[in-house]
Amino acid sequence: MDARFDWIAKRLKQFDGEGATRRLAPRQSQPGRMVIQSDGINLVNFGSNDYLGLAAEQSTQRPEHGSMGSGASALVTGFSPVALQLQQRLAQWEATESCVLFPTGFAANLGTISALAEAGDLILSDAANHASIIDGCRLSKAQRFVYPHNDTSAVAALLETHRRRFARVFIVTDSVFSMDGDFAPLETLCDLADRYDSILIADEAHGTGVFGDSGSGLCEHLGVKHRVPIRIGTLSKAIGAMGGFVVGPQVVTDYLVNRARSMIYSTALPPALVSAALANVIQIQEEPQRRAQLFELSQRLRDRVASKWRLPPMSTPGQIVPFVVGSNEEAVRASQRLADAGLFVPAIRPPTVPAGTARLRVSLSSSHSDEEIDRLAEALCGLR
Repeated sequence: MDARFDWIAKRLKQFDGEGATRRLAPRQSQPGRMVIQSDGINLVNFGSNDYLGLAAEQSTQRPEHGSMGSGASALVTGFSPVALQLQQRLAQWEATESCVLFPTGFAANLGTISALAEAGDLILSDAANHASIIDGCRLSKAQRFVYPHNDTSAVAALLETHRRRFARVFIVTDSVFSMDGDFAPLETLCDLADRYDSILIADEAHGTGVFGDSGSGLCEHLGVKHRVPIRIGTLSKAIGAMGGFVVGPQVVTDYLVNRARSMIYSTALPPALVSAALANVIQIQEEPQRRAQLFELSQRLRDRVASKWRLPPMSTPGQIVPFVVGSNEEAVRASQRLADAGLFVPAIRPPTVPAGTARLRVSLSSSHSDEEIDRLAEALCGLR
C-alpha cells in the first residue's frame, strides 16, 4: 500500500476496534413489495425511506416520460419543461409563492443555508439536525450556535443574548428528526422567530408526503405552514423518486438560483426522474389512504412491542420507530438476529447518533402488511 495513505489505514483499523466500520452491501429491491434480496436471501425491508411504497411500484420504475440524463445544469440547458411543472405543483402543494429544484435533498440544505447565511449573521441549529444542515452551516460564513435538541428555552436565551449583535438570524431545524422520528417544536420556534425578527428554516425531508391533511408535511400538520417562510424537502423519500427542493417567497428562490452553488454547478435532475416525482406528488395528494395506512401500521407496531420496549411518546405515531440498544456491538448483533429471522432493520451507530445510543431504526411503509408488522414485533420482543 502507498505509504502516503497509512494514516487512513490506521483510522479504518480504529473504526474496526470501535465496531463502527460501515461497508456497502448490494441489495436488490423487488418491484411492488417491501422486500430486498441480500446474499440470495429475501428480507422484509424495514430500512427504506419509501414511506408510501411509491418507489417500489412498477410505475415509478418505468422511465416513460423523458430521458435519463438532463445533459447540463439547470441554468444552461438542463431545466426541462416538466421540471417547471413540478416546481409549480410543489409550490401550490406547499401553499407558497415559488419552488426551486436541487439534485438532492442534501444539496438543497447545503446550498440554501450556505447561500443565505453570510458574515455578520447568526445561525441557531438543533443538535440533532441532519448532516446536510450541519454542513450547510459550516460552509456559511455566519456565526453558529448549536442548541440542545428541541430545547426552546435555550433558543430563547441565545436570541435574547445575541440577536442585537447580528444583521440576520436563522433558526434551522429538521421538522421530523430522522433517527428518533420526533417532531421539532415548530409552534414555539415560530413564536421565537416572530419575537426576535428571525427567519425559521425547516427541513421537511421526513415530513413531506407523510404528515398534514394534504400530505405536504409537518408544518401543515401543526398548522404553521404560513409561519415557516423557507421549507426544504426531498423527492427521494415518501415521494419515491430522487432530488430535493426549496419552497418559499419568490425572492428567496430567485436568490438561490443565483447563489446556491450546489444547484448552480450541478447537473439538473433528468426529465424521467422529474416526471416520476410529479406523478407521485399527484398520487400522494389523491390517495390519503396511504398515509392513514402508514399511521395504522405504526400504531400496530408500537402496541405490540410496548411490553418489552420503551419508545419515545408520540402525539402522532410516525413512520420512524427507534429501538435504542446502547453499544455498537449490541446494535450490530441485534440487526443480524433480525436478518436471520428474514427482517432487514439497519443498525445505526455513531457518528450518526450520539455515542452510547446505537439503535435499530425501523422505517415503516404503507406497503408493509399487518403480518409483516407482527413478525417484526415478535422478533423485536425476542431481543429483550
